[in-house]
Amino acid sequence: MAIGANVQAAWPERPITIVVPFPAGGGTDTFARPLAHQLGEQLGKSVVIDNKGGAGGTLGAGVAARAAPDGYTFFMGGAHHVVAPSIYKKLSYDIQKDFAPVALLAQPPQVIVVNATKLPVKSVKELIERAKANPGQINFGSAGIGSTHHLAGELFALKTGVDITHVPYQGAGPMLTGLITGQVDMAFDGLGSSASHIRSGSIRPLAVAAAQRSPSFPDVPTAAEAGVPEYEVSTWYAMWAPAGTPADIVDKMAAELTKALNAPKVKELWLSNGSATPNLTGADFGKFVDSEITRWAGVVKEAGVKPQ
Repeated sequence: MAIGANVQAAWPERPITIVVPFPAGGGTDTFARPLAHQLGEQLGKSVVIDNKGGAGGTLGAGVAARAAPDGYTFFMGGAHHVVAPSIYKKLSYDIQKDFAPVALLAQPPQVIVVNATKLPVKSVKELIERAKANPGQINFGSAGIGSTHHLAGELFALKTGVDITHVPYQGAGPMLTGLITGQVDMAFDGLGSSASHIRSGSIRPLAVAAAQRSPSFPDVPTAAEAGVPEYEVSTWYAMWAPAGTPADIVDKMAAELTKALNAPKVKELWLSNGSATPNLTGADFGKFVDSEITRWAGVVKEAGVKPQ
């Protein structure tokens, strides 16, 4: 028993892998890579990002769920993974049973963004008017069927009475490329992945789906201010460990993540990407996951999204 305790106390003894279930360049990567770098500095070991995209983030989740629960593989998923149980008839994992909740990492709000050349509107009001005058003609990109981008669009359509067409991509990175190049008209993206493109002028923000304006973009109104009350959606990101990972390692990783999130350079980067620094770990984060699964199941049912 003492030998086992000593082995765990020495964690980590080798590099740690964080499975990110989306292609490089998307919203998850925006937060995962700087966080991995900070963790590496704190732990004195390499922390490697392993992008395994596909199937709306569920392929990588399945890979992570089957990883050895030895404290050297973690999974960085998020809001997409509490939607998935309502979207996919068969998943190779159960987010509540096959993972141990570690910590909420970032919670940037969704932002309604448009390709200003392809869809030359400057407000949500103009967007709604144009969509109602041209039913089904305006399309929006997403990171995949059942992603928060997808359901944020469905929820927007429900609340405004518009008919807009969904175009799924294999991840937020490809979706953003499609938006910037004009393959799609608009998107409901996480502010974290859209922020740099908004600043460069590649895409135009119309509103943030949050209760308050983002400190990073104070000129962008909230959805309520723009005429869509009670429209609040965040593309949050979080970390889990495979079920069976020793509890002391899970607790230590949670503590290291809390330390990393409070590092000045990380806090500054999170703020620039529209996210506050969360403080939700372990069982409390697990309860948040449970509540989000229930919430999005209701949206899926109301929007009539067909399980895949």
